[in-house]
Amino acid sequence: MGNIYIYPNIFQIIPIMNFTVKLVYVWIIWGGIMTKKVQLKTAKNKTSVTAFINEIRDQKLKEDSKKLLKLFKKITGLKPKMWGLSIIGFGEYTYFRANGDEGQFMATGFSPRKSGPTLYIMPGYQNYKPILKELGPHKLGKSCLYLKGIDDIDLKVLSKLIKTGLKDLKRTHQTNY
Repeated sequence: MGNIYIYPNIFQIIPIMNFTVKLVYVWIIWGGIMTKKVQLKTAKNKTSVTAFINEIRDQKLKEDSKKLLKLFKKITGLKPKMWGLSIIGFGEYTYFRANGDEGQFMATGFSPRKSGPTLYIMPGYQNYKPILKELGPHKLGKSCLYLKGIDDIDLKVLSKLIKTGLKDLKRTHQTNY
């Protein structure tokens, strides 16, 4: 038997009518037994973000990472957490797969890769072409923005991109921010 998940927003419908008790029961059965929590390989952990950044050998990448850390903290107002071995994440959201499985993942963040910083906005960059045109040199994946460095990146545009991504994610998913 799976865990039973009760989300606060379900209780907004309880006072409507007596039949909602049956609806809540069905929702609990569907939401609790039929779904399972997904454990990702890239999971949140207790590694120190500061220690991780200080261990970066490439000085330029270390400087870029410190600037990005400051920028993400300022924009999100959230404490950074390590995800996996090399991703610094901010905030979390809940997602549901087509089969009903549920998972938690970071809302936004970055990773200092050898090729340069990789930025993440969940669940992806599909609708951000107007903002991305103003950003500076980059390559794009579904949820990844690949940079060579941040010297040629417009940080005001990057801030707008991060804010827009968080706002859009909050509109479509359950978040903790």
